[in-house]
Amino acid sequence: MQPLNTIPTATLKKVHTVFFDIDDTLTTDGRLTAHAYAALETLKRHGIVTAAITGRPAGWCDHIARMWPVDGVVGENGAFYFYFDEQAKKCVQHFLADAATRLTRRAQMAQIAANILQAVPGCAMASDQAYREADIAIDFCEDVPRLPEAAVAQIQAMMVAAGLQAKISSIHVNGWFGDYDKLSTTKIFARDVLKLDLQAERAHCLFLGDSPNDAPMFEFFPNTIGVANVADMAHLLPHKPAYITQGRGGAGFAEAAEMLLKAQQHASCGGLKTP
Repeated sequence: MQPLNTIPTATLKKVHTVFFDIDDTLTTDGRLTAHAYAALETLKRHGIVTAAITGRPAGWCDHIARMWPVDGVVGENGAFYFYFDEQAKKCVQHFLADAATRLTRRAQMAQIAANILQAVPGCAMASDQAYREADIAIDFCEDVPRLPEAAVAQIQAMMVAAGLQAKISSIHVNGWFGDYDKLSTTKIFARDVLKLDLQAERAHCLFLGDSPNDAPMFEFFPNTIGVANVADMAHLLPHKPAYITQGRGGAGFAEAAEMLLKAQQHASCGGLKTP
């Protein structure tokens, strides 16, 4: 991972789309700062396509698609994409699995989750579980004291043994039935909504993330940035970002956004300053 200030200006000049993780990438210590949100809004205002690619639940993603300055959101690690149709004035929701399948899978995953909670002391269901449609999220540090890595690995292993896909984020271990991840559904979203062939256009895109569930995105895109805290989990990343910011979380996101805008000569208002 090279320092962000070594990224070529020519690389940033050709970027038209920014995909980004939310937890500990856009947020800082679980909070969305004014500085980070302003950076996101400024990107959108200057014509950059923006989309959140997150493990967060459908309930959150409906809000994000409707109210944030984004062109859409891929949620629950790829279970769906949502976007707000400006002409129809409605949030369009596209799930990979139909409602009946999701209902059946939720019942199966509830038992798997119960087994994990019994076997791994200190973990808990994520506080946002009630708003999830297609996965289970086991909290290992968001609202519980941080568990050791061995416990996090045990949670992941139990999910896999039960037949789930399982990914570790900076706060949760997420498990689901279905052959998809952040990248596969981002490709579908890009094709359907952005009218973009990601295979052909990936050099014109930027991805920002921080944790193991971002690894498919780090592998696919040539222009990837990890906010500084990606170093905390770098040993768990099979594929690392090309560049790393000085700032952690939202400060790192704003740092990258400002560099991108300056490279494209859009920083006419003096850049993005902390309020």
